[in-house]
Amino acid sequence: MKVTCIITDDEPIARKGLQRYIEKIDFLELVGICEDALQLNSVLQTKKIDLLFLDIEMPYLSGVDFLKNLSNAPKVIFTTAYENFALQGFELDVLDYLLKPISFDRFLKSSNKAFDYFNTKVQGDKYLFVKSEKRLEKIMINDIIFIEALQNYVSIQTSSKKLLVHSTLKAMQEKLPSRFIQPHKSFIVNTGAVTAIEGNILHAGSFKIPISKNQRDQVMQSLRV
Repeated sequence: MKVTCIITDDEPIARKGLQRYIEKIDFLELVGICEDALQLNSVLQTKKIDLLFLDIEMPYLSGVDFLKNLSNAPKVIFTTAYENFALQGFELDVLDYLLKPISFDRFLKSSNKAFDYFNTKVQGDKYLFVKSEKRLEKIMINDIIFIEALQNYVSIQTSSKKLLVHSTLKAMQEKLPSRFIQPHKSFIVNTGAVTAIEGNILHAGSFKIPISKNQRDQVMQSLRV
């Protein structure tokens, strides 16, 4: 299992140090490096990330204030030179708090903690219950091919059936693991179900899911194309 992560720190030396550490740990996949919270905010608009290594004291917006105002935030490991932010960090449910200068053994311990968290989460993400036609239906997450938004409902297409559920696409996305991506504002697709790409269309067996122009690069990255 790979844990996708982003470094955000206004100090070039700190960014390079964290990058070297991440490159030594095989389950961490670095997908972005940002200099401040504003740059990070832009990246998070287009990328679904598991973990942030987030500095606290930065220009324009602190890591703490950024996290307070971020909805559906990835998990966070704070990296800072100041001990007095530790309590705020844990109140925000961060995974860990690394005090600079950060040693590799302390970084590895924190990374292993993150791996254990995501591994447990993935193991728990085997099925979910959805309400369809006045009853709760159990669906295996691996069986979901795609989900389509239909006004106040979503249509969930699995390998064996289609369910109409009173929900939003955003609410469904929050229940699904990171292998489910949003190639279009009206669709979520299981990357494991994708069998081909043709222009701006994803093929999942006999099903076709559109890719919006502004999501194409992110979709290609998620599919490792």
